[in-house]
Amino acid sequence: MQHYQKLYLYSSLDRFRLVKKSYTAKIMLVAFLGTHIPLLALLFSFVISNSFSIEMVVRVLLIALFATLVGTGVTLYILNYLLAPVILTSKALQDYMSHQVLPKLPTKFADEAGTLMADTAHTLHKLDELIHYITNYNSITGLPNRDLFSDRVYHTILQSHSHEWIIALLLFSIDDFASINHGLGNEKSNVLLREVAQRLNTCIGKTDILGHINRDEFVIARTEIPSFENLIKLSQLLQTSIAKPFLIEGSQIHITVSFGITINSIDEPESVEKLLQEANIALYQATQQGRSQYQFYSSEINDQLHERLVLENELHGALERGEIRVYYQPMIDLNSGQITGMEALVRWQHSTKGLISPVKFIPIAEANGLIIPIGEWVLRSACTQIRNWQLAGLPPIRISVNLSARQFEEPNLVNVVSQILEETELDASYLELEVTESFLIADIQNSITTLKQLRELGILLALDDFGTGYSSLNYLKRLPVHILKIDKSFVQDVTSNPDSAAVTNAIIALAKSLRLNITAEGIETEEQLNYLQKRGCDEGQGYYISRPAPAETIVQMLKSISQN
Repeated sequence: MQHYQKLYLYSSLDRFRLVKKSYTAKIMLVAFLGTHIPLLALLFSFVISNSFSIEMVVRVLLIALFATLVGTGVTLYILNYLLAPVILTSKALQDYMSHQVLPKLPTKFADEAGTLMADTAHTLHKLDELIHYITNYNSITGLPNRDLFSDRVYHTILQSHSHEWIIALLLFSIDDFASINHGLGNEKSNVLLREVAQRLNTCIGKTDILGHINRDEFVIARTEIPSFENLIKLSQLLQTSIAKPFLIEGSQIHITVSFGITINSIDEPESVEKLLQEANIALYQATQQGRSQYQFYSSEINDQLHERLVLENELHGALERGEIRVYYQPMIDLNSGQITGMEALVRWQHSTKGLISPVKFIPIAEANGLIIPIGEWVLRSACTQIRNWQLAGLPPIRISVNLSARQFEEPNLVNVVSQILEETELDASYLELEVTESFLIADIQNSITTLKQLRELGILLALDDFGTGYSSLNYLKRLPVHILKIDKSFVQDVTSNPDSAAVTNAIIALAKSLRLNITAEGIETEEQLNYLQKRGCDEGQGYYISRPAPAETIVQMLKSISQN
């Protein structure tokens, strides 16, 4: 507050229009008044005195006025130059704010004005460096961001002596980074990204350009391309390097990456942005194929992306329009052949496109969060249906419902499930929830806590797609599940592929040793069913037993079984 009180005179002078816009004018006014008021007082005293003649008074007044004018002019002239440091500093700040022109102020003076100029110059240079860094570099890894990367690529091509300005972009992202970030937290995830950047730097060539253009997306530009195989080898080298465990604060973290690759010519700055879009389309296609994949850009991929965007737009509101349906696929006891349960499977009955495969719309719903309301609706519908069948006197069977990764991360999941059971009046022992191993591992301790809370409700828990993920015994013995489900990829060739048969046998033996029930998915032939039956598999489901069907078809099946 004391500092602001010192501005009283300054603010008072600022009220006068003649000096309002000029600090120099304010100083000159004060100097003028300061030198003239004492002099005028002296002259007035001299004039009213009777001790001198009129001639003497006039003579003295003329001499005094002349001397005063000369002295004032010299004083104001000198003051104007003494104010130069302040004026130059002000102009330097205005030039930087308006035109980003860095000042050239002297830094050798030691007084207050000299310090002001030196500090202003130093601060503006530091500020300019900071703005340049923030504008052009990723704050986590220090690598060029999208704008600087594009600029460097274009100027590198311009300086090239080759007449064929062909460039390859390899855009890659960390697979399932959202789950990794959720499990590690932001700070550890940032450390992981910095470690990834350091490894990438060791893999690229001297002429390659590396950028960090999004949270979990990196890009490499290669301007020297001897062959397509060279790009594939580079992607494999990067995948191998990234696949090695990262040591983050004493914990080993395993990650994989997927690539989108595009090759094209560049003839204008906008070409780099176009290549990045193509690489992004290819990356999307790669991630749809699974982990640790690479894909080259093509027009067909672009068409598929367009179709996806259309579906995503139409998926909004599909639930409200009544287009989302639940189909049911029976699960049978492989020894008795009796139906023991039904798996609830979501379907989208589009008004014009017909029945849309879950393979197409479930990943979209997972990505945009629609899977949460859809998943809750499926769970409530399935519980209501199974309860209605019970009330109708049909054989009591359990209902199995899949939980997505996004649903499992919801903090109110247990409350939602409990509420649905209460609303539908379904006994919890008739509900089975299927979870996938891959998203449980992202935050194993939190996953175990959630599963225990669900189990305490009396719900059965099944570990879906076992054998395709980590399949770690250390994790499995800690997960409070009741059932293991063998993935259909092993069942489909269990009678023809010794490796699949070995994995299947091992899973069945493992489940029995842990006193877990075992369900095989994707049974399509009698030979597969007989093989699993002989190996001691408890349950099975698949097209050979029954295709997924709407409730109307299933109820007829249950009534027929009940009558028999």
